[in-house]
Amino acid sequence: MDSALSILVIDENRIRASIIEQGLREAGHDHVVVIHQVSGLVRQIADIAPDVIVIDLENPNRDQLEHIFQVSRAVRRPIAMFVDTSEPGSIEAAVDAGVSAYVVDGLKKERVKAIMDMAISRFRAFSRLEGELEAARGALAARKTVDRAKGILMKSKGLSEQEAYDLLRRTAMQQSRKINEVAESLIIAAGLLEE
Repeated sequence: MDSALSILVIDENRIRASIIEQGLREAGHDHVVVIHQVSGLVRQIADIAPDVIVIDLENPNRDQLEHIFQVSRAVRRPIAMFVDTSEPGSIEAAVDAGVSAYVVDGLKKERVKAIMDMAISRFRAFSRLEGELEAARGALAARKTVDRAKGILMKSKGLSEQEAYDLLRRTAMQQSRKINEVAESLIIAAGLLEE
């Protein structure tokens, strides 16, 4: 992974924070910022703008975990979280909140870099999947729009499905627009005519 990454370490325990920081620095990471205060965390993260966040909560209670999970949802960065103990359901909640690596009882400076690298890889993979899912949803919505417009043309002009599609495509090419944009315009126009 890139040693020029900006890494934010969040840990109220200064000794444990120094273990994480030392592990990262020994792994070649020079851009490490450590904060010990978790109040106003979203603002602090926005000000620092790290590439990766490493959080150590030692023995978190439910409120601390929920606060960190809210932060995780807001910041959209790879997050590696170290905890000493974990309640049932905490791992699932962490994953749902976007935490990329949730490590129970595993804070050792030799492991920090590998865990952080894994968190980055998982975050990137998940982001790619989210992007693909969004693209598929967009394509499905566009297809439904085109199908609806074809239906309008077939009904109003007595065209076959292929003729309706060809008309939409020709119109899109003539107007230098996407076919689903032309279909949307047709659906809107048809809706206005029905009123």
